[in-house]
Amino acid sequence: MGAASAIARRAFADARVRTISFAALFVVSALTQATAYREGYPTAADRLALARTIGANEAVRLLYGKPHDLLSVGGYVSWRVGGSMAIFAAIWGLLGAVRAMRAEEEAGRAELILAGVVGRRRAFLAQVAAIGAGALVLWLATFLALVAGQLPAGGSAYLALAIVSPAPVFAGVGALTSQLAPTRRLATGLASGVLVLAFVARAVADTSSTGVAWLRWLSPLGWAAELRAFGDPQPLVLALPIATCALLLAAAAALTVRRDVGTGLLPARDVAAPRLGLLGSPAALALRCERGGLTAWLVGVGAVAFLTGVISDAVGSGLSHDVQRQLEKLGSESVATPSGFLGFTFLFFALALSVLCCMQLAAARREEADQRLETLLALPLGRDRWLAGRLLLAVAGAAAVALAAGVLAWAGAASQGADVALPDMLAAGANCLPPALLFLGIGALLFAAVPRASAGIAYGLVAVAFLWETFGALLDGPAWLLALSPFHDIGLIPGEPFEAAAAAIMLGLAAAATLAAIRILERRDLAGL
Repeated sequence: MGAASAIARRAFADARVRTISFAALFVVSALTQATAYREGYPTAADRLALARTIGANEAVRLLYGKPHDLLSVGGYVSWRVGGSMAIFAAIWGLLGAVRAMRAEEEAGRAELILAGVVGRRRAFLAQVAAIGAGALVLWLATFLALVAGQLPAGGSAYLALAIVSPAPVFAGVGALTSQLAPTRRLATGLASGVLVLAFVARAVADTSSTGVAWLRWLSPLGWAAELRAFGDPQPLVLALPIATCALLLAAAAALTVRRDVGTGLLPARDVAAPRLGLLGSPAALALRCERGGLTAWLVGVGAVAFLTGVISDAVGSGLSHDVQRQLEKLGSESVATPSGFLGFTFLFFALALSVLCCMQLAAARREEADQRLETLLALPLGRDRWLAGRLLLAVAGAAAVALAAGVLAWAGAASQGADVALPDMLAAGANCLPPALLFLGIGALLFAAVPRASAGIAYGLVAVAFLWETFGALLDGPAWLLALSPFHDIGLIPGEPFEAAAAAIMLGLAAAATLAAIRILERRDLAGL
């Protein structure tokens, strides 16, 4: 039991950054939506107007599902937070399972562990226990945020359970694909494909009027919505995720003892034609290694931007005057128009790009921790050139995602006849880059100075800056203190003018931090795990 406990603790610790990041996302979403609804729709007439304009819009239901009660704070939060955060809970579950199982085998660490006194089944159960503990953290964070949003404790506990319920199901999916696939990438791809099918089934059921509502019952995301927290609760629906998770984990446990360590049930290609593309330089190699993740970011952010454009006219015109006044505190003055609403939403794309830059720095740190960097530096390659190549890749990736968001947001708005200009939306995308590049420069400096803690500190700075911008502005914090957040200093194009001075300062600080990072990296020893 001591060995199994150590495996569980280690797996839980390995996932701490991901778990804390997702928990923070859940907390922010729950708190902001509860507060925004209560202050933005204080009267029954306001809430009835919301239900008629937004709740009946098919494009909105595509994103958040079918609402069951938009006339109460709890019902609105259940729809608005539950519809989006259930997807993130599913993502957390599948990533956690693949990381704890298939990634450990791919790195060769599982073989060393199994050479000791612990068997495969006990190791598997320890990994499942670590995932369960992480899911409990997500539930607790969501519950506390809902209670802090002045919702009843009982309903908050039930809603938090509904939001987190897809996590164990997709942890089971990830555990099963980890037994089937011989590589981490394939296991993640298979599990992600299941998630996409679940989302499509839920979306079709919620937006179609052709009698296919039964598709909702084929999707764990649909089950989370059918729990109906704060609106005719259906607790018996919990039997579906519980039973499905148990079956998936039982199947994965049975397979894990029937295959060789380091392999999967699906055949691996032992012979393949050599692919020499993107091997001409360290920067090209970094692109080769990161292209899958960058492509996923491009597709994901682009899809969200397109859907945001589709709903921009309906949502903007459906906001009450009180909500508009609250959003003015965040730097937007015209959210009732499609261009103003899109400008406001690009504040969240700036957050996404900042996280993307942090992820690229974390990838650079992994290259050093896994001792691959030592091999590269044995070549005629300087540390300054290597770090500059990694940072240029992050800049190029962030720029591509930002411009794709602008183009696709315009396309979505244009598809609904909204009056939004393409050049304005391209400017809105480019406007997200200064804060993201500032965090990239700061992260590079942290990587050079404190490599082991750099990723966690960088993510934490992004989270604190965004939280302060959100809550500090809503709580009427001092202007000079709000200005410390880079997210506060950008003009929300196209609804607001471009803040050239603030952008120049952020880019200058990013450049200075990058130069300092290069100088420090040249003088320190390489740091492993």
